[in-house]
Amino acid sequence: MIYFDNAATTKPDEKSLKQAEKYLLQDFYNPSALYAEGHKINIELKQSALNILLPIADPDRFSVIFTSCGTEADNHAVFCGGKRGNVVTTLGEHSAVYSAVSELNRRGIEVRFANLNADGSVDVKHLISLVDEKTSLVSVIHVNNETGAVNNVSEIAKVVKAENRYTLFHSDGVQAYGKIPFRLSHEIDMYSIGAHKIGGIKGCGALLKRKNLVLKPYIYGGGQQQGLRSGTENIFGIKCFEYASLNRYASLKENYENVKKINGIVSSGLDKTIFKIISASDGSPYVLTVSAVGMRGETIMHEADDNGLIIGTGSACSSNANKRFSRVILACGYEERVADGVLRLSFSPENTENEALEAVEILNRIVKHRKEVME
Repeated sequence: MIYFDNAATTKPDEKSLKQAEKYLLQDFYNPSALYAEGHKINIELKQSALNILLPIADPDRFSVIFTSCGTEADNHAVFCGGKRGNVVTTLGEHSAVYSAVSELNRRGIEVRFANLNADGSVDVKHLISLVDEKTSLVSVIHVNNETGAVNNVSEIAKVVKAENRYTLFHSDGVQAYGKIPFRLSHEIDMYSIGAHKIGGIKGCGALLKRKNLVLKPYIYGGGQQQGLRSGTENIFGIKCFEYASLNRYASLKENYENVKKINGIVSSGLDKTIFKIISASDGSPYVLTVSAVGMRGETIMHEADDNGLIIGTGSACSSNANKRFSRVILACGYEERVADGVLRLSFSPENTENEALEAVEILNRIVKHRKEVME
């Protein structure tokens, strides 16, 4: 079986699981406990936060709030950052942000959506035109989860702050962390990441925040994590996240180049008479979105699965919405017959060039046959 749906979730890294196992079976103590074993785990928790933060940010400027997932991190940023005036975001956001700001709108906060370019990146000029003296929060996805388009969030944050220095800037970095090289600039206030996109386990994420940013908690209870996120910490999940992060960043450049080769094999090998490439060549190589124009992407996905190839049709987190067309693809300016045929192939460093070649053969054969039947 070829697995090319890594933007939805990745296979947990076995080495990371093995390293973290003792925090599930032996050092299982509550980090809030006052006895020595609990205090030791609390120290381990702080080290995990540091190791997760160091590859992309200055620990003197940023701190870590562990969450249950990237969605919770996004919700924390949106609901605790967008409390007044208006909120500006993009039409290309993951549902974790898009649905959250839609709820803000229902609660009386004005929400303004910036347009997208054809590849799924934000129209920066339009975004900035929406920012004014009443804008409390701007949220821009770093790597678009449906097209792989990369937004230069550091530069965008800088321009936003020049427009209104009191506006908070957040970015959903779930598809960027551990995959593409970047550093958080001091203009970015909050940044969301998730463990299971890089070989960690599901049920663990984090919101990185500027240290001097006063942020209210989103979940209340026992006051864990300096009162910013209550609930007993998922130590096993956090340690898996830490080890997976260390593993990914130790070979970030090599992984990037390998995945770029796999992406190139697929994008160049697909029959251009039946497939339209939607992802831009300068996007993240981890995501390749195409369309079998005039056909049903979901049907092709199921037939590919029957032939040993697992791919997606867009955001896995939007599949529960029961909507035929992706709002993101439509916002890119594509007509419904293109949006209907969308397929998303997403890669990991564990994928191989031979898998890419086999995937091309499977997709070309399936879609060519369907086209012949339709004609």
